[in-house]
Amino acid sequence: MKDVNGDGATGIEDVKLFLKRNPHTRTRLAEGGDFRSPECIELLKQADIVVTNPPFSLFKEYVAQLVEHKKKFLIIGNTNAITYLEIFPLIKDNKMWLGCTNFNVGMFFEVPDDWKHFHHIDKETGRKIARVSTSCWYTNLDHGRRHEPLNLMTMADNLKFSRNLRGKSAYDRYVNFDAIDVGTYKEIPSDYDGIMGVPVTFLDKYNPDQFEIVGNSDDGEMMSKIGVRALGREFISAYRARGGTGHYSPGMRMLGLLEPQPRVIFKRILIRHRRHTRRAGGTKK
Repeated sequence: MKDVNGDGATGIEDVKLFLKRNPHTRTRLAEGGDFRSPECIELLKQADIVVTNPPFSLFKEYVAQLVEHKKKFLIIGNTNAITYLEIFPLIKDNKMWLGCTNFNVGMFFEVPDDWKHFHHIDKETGRKIARVSTSCWYTNLDHGRRHEPLNLMTMADNLKFSRNLRGKSAYDRYVNFDAIDVGTYKEIPSDYDGIMGVPVTFLDKYNPDQFEIVGNSDDGEMMSKIGVRALGREFISAYRARGGTGHYSPGMRMLGLLEPQPRVIFKRILIRHRRHTRRAGGTKK
């Protein structure tokens, strides 16, 4: 895009003016528009960057196609896709990451005027806006927010804060893996070199220069490779005796905690500080 309106910059206003000056038409796709059709694959091959909202039910298949054709992309997906067995390895290996989506806010979309369930009305446009908290951007285009370091407190300061707030005097450790459980990204200690389990929501703060992703607790095979032991019969019995729910059974490689009571931890991303890699291997990855 060039500076069409002569204001010294290029932006969406130039696009609007270009389209106004150059009338365009739509051509219906002969094969119906399925992204898997030969027609759409040929269009994909011509694309430099793909920006779209693919069907969430076919998200894994769609991403696989983009990877196969080595395309740069910016797409919308469900936040639960982060831990899909086909998606998480791409995130772990820094081949795909989250865009500028704040998990505490979600995403906002314009909806038709007759839409009943909406979040608010935009003051400037008067359009109804709906909020979708379970959606986020996925991309392999780098952006500045991805490299912003988290400001962290030391382990001692975090524990002092936790004691005052929740009466907590130590980080919980998993019964079947040598790692600590961290409830929120704000409690990640700056001076701990071991592995830490953090919520999935950590990923919208993930800086690959600061942290290394080690594993995904939803992937039993990955957990086995990094040394997570299977939960034993005694632990599962104690968990159920305390009212635990879910289809958990002895032999599963989920992460378990004993305090304040036996429980299986839901969805954790295992991380460690990147400096661990420098110490172990001599150079930073």
